[in-house]
Amino acid sequence: MQMPGLYIHIPFCISKCLYCDFYSLAGKDDLIDGYVSAVVRESEKYDGMSFRTLYVGGGTPSLLGARRLARLMESLQSHLGIDRLVEATIEANPESADEDFLKAVRNMGFKRISIGVQSLDDDELKKAGRVHSSAQALKAVDVAFSCGIDNVSADVIIGLPGQTGESLDNTLRKLIGAGLTHISVYCLSIEEGTAFAACPPDDLPGDEFQALMYESVSGILKRSGFIHYEISNFALPGKECLHNLNYWRGGEYIGLGPSAASHMGGRRWKNASDLMAYIDDPAAVGFDEDIVDVETKMAEEAMLRLRLLEEGLDAGQLARRYGFNESKGLEERLNNLAGQKMLMKKGKKYKLAPGSILTSNRVFVDVIN
Repeated sequence: MQMPGLYIHIPFCISKCLYCDFYSLAGKDDLIDGYVSAVVRESEKYDGMSFRTLYVGGGTPSLLGARRLARLMESLQSHLGIDRLVEATIEANPESADEDFLKAVRNMGFKRISIGVQSLDDDELKKAGRVHSSAQALKAVDVAFSCGIDNVSADVIIGLPGQTGESLDNTLRKLIGAGLTHISVYCLSIEEGTAFAACPPDDLPGDEFQALMYESVSGILKRSGFIHYEISNFALPGKECLHNLNYWRGGEYIGLGPSAASHMGGRRWKNASDLMAYIDDPAAVGFDEDIVDVETKMAEEAMLRLRLLEEGLDAGQLARRYGFNESKGLEERLNNLAGQKMLMKKGKKYKLAPGSILTSNRVFVDVIN
């Protein structure tokens, strides 16, 4: 059975960033060996299944180190078809992405890496709770390329405490100069349960700043040859993230690890966010599950495809796949949004209007409902 995407969650970090609401834990390095074994045990549920893409995310996957990552990959290969991947991506943070790790990553077949840069201003990094410096970030990028990893991506955050237009511009231009092939740009949001939510910094830029900077960043990257192919993602031609494209095109995937989500055969489920229970018995960890009906699945896929700014949504294609009668309600909603100039329409194809990109959640709510 061919499955497009495999995601493996690594929930370990050196410290918890002040804005982060992902499931990750700091100071638990002593549990990593047991965790690797648990992931392998969970993978046995999918014995014999083949995958097109692999994404190892977190957390901080580079905390595994070369030895434990090699053990994980070798063990997974005994159960899963990951020997013919068209793309293998791993996330890394600059403080743990040393040359030995990056060489090992490349030798294991990872040709794409996403580095958690966030900013190249040391004061902004400190205020966000990041433990690396700007110099470490640039060195990690340089070493990744020198080790033969040919698709290097970085994350950048708009709206960090103390950030200015000048500092953000400096971050972007240095990353472009370093030869990056892909840049993900996220506007900071204050999420419940984070340190920033408990004690918001006094010097957080406002929404107006974020909107202006998003437009500025988009312009800088486009002029540098990057394609704005998804709301938060820019890539040089041919360097788009295939694993994430599968998500946005409504494809199926399997997730391993606590809090990892899966979608297959009209079912969606997500493992419980409980590291200790997962290590004890990954097969027994509870999960939330939904059975997705045709109309819901179709609307969700439409919403995800609208995130693809260049590609957009082909409503005719959805109708042929899910049924013309079932698609009538969705097409009415899409036409209504086009009439409000929130979507652009050409025949049966729809794209987000430029003025709707930063307020796309409003559009997506209407598409779903």
